[in-house]
Amino acid sequence: MTSRLIVSDLDGTLLGSDHRLHESTIEVLRALVMQGHHVALASGRHYHDMRVFRDQLDIPIHLISTNGAYTHDPAGTLLSATHLEPAHAETLIQLPRPPQVRLSLYRENGWHVDAEAPHLLSLHASTGFTYEVVPPEEMDAKGVGKVLYLGDPDSLAQLEVQAHQAHGQGLHITYSTADALEIMAGGVNKGVALTALLETLKLTPAECLAFGDNLNDIEMLNLAGEAQVMANAHPALFDRIKGAERIGHHGEAAVAEWLKQRFGL
Repeated sequence: MTSRLIVSDLDGTLLGSDHRLHESTIEVLRALVMQGHHVALASGRHYHDMRVFRDQLDIPIHLISTNGAYTHDPAGTLLSATHLEPAHAETLIQLPRPPQVRLSLYRENGWHVDAEAPHLLSLHASTGFTYEVVPPEEMDAKGVGKVLYLGDPDSLAQLEVQAHQAHGQGLHITYSTADALEIMAGGVNKGVALTALLETLKLTPAECLAFGDNLNDIEMLNLAGEAQVMANAHPALFDRIKGAERIGHHGEAAVAEWLKQRFGL
């Protein structure tokens, strides 16, 4: 049997509408590991947020976090970290933005936000991951894996233009949802991190199955030999992935159902 790497995004993909793992998802991934396959999770979420799902699955899993800025092995050892240039992070921290747009920094050991934003915590209710409020003038531009702006799409579109104009060549700019603009160092995305992981596991892209639902999954899905796009995906995603297959809705544990069919479980 050929060993495969199964890699999945979390929100809108592997997790249900309640941002939790469905029981069938846990069962299927455990069965695949028992058969000798590898599993990785790749998300815009922070490592400390993601490891809760790794612990619930209770199988060896590599974690690609912060959209590829960090990769951890199943034991929790940091394999790679790529940070924004401090000067670039400083520019992004200082970009003028409407008061309703929240600025977040994802660092290796935590999440800093520019003001109280309790509405942001619903996404992390099942993991207990939370932010620390740090005023922008006190934010440290060193060691930043991701700058995240959360707000209305029109305001984010303006910030995206400003970021491109300031440091376009040195940044990787994407969206994880319509109201989440995510900026990493240039060359940092899930696909680049996945390429390195496949080399570590001595597997080829053709031996990789990937699942995703949003624009920050494009590079990962285009790398994988088998790319699955969720029914609930961003409208533009499917047409941007070569050879993609559209599968069911994340709220119905569609990844688990597809994997059962694919591997005859």
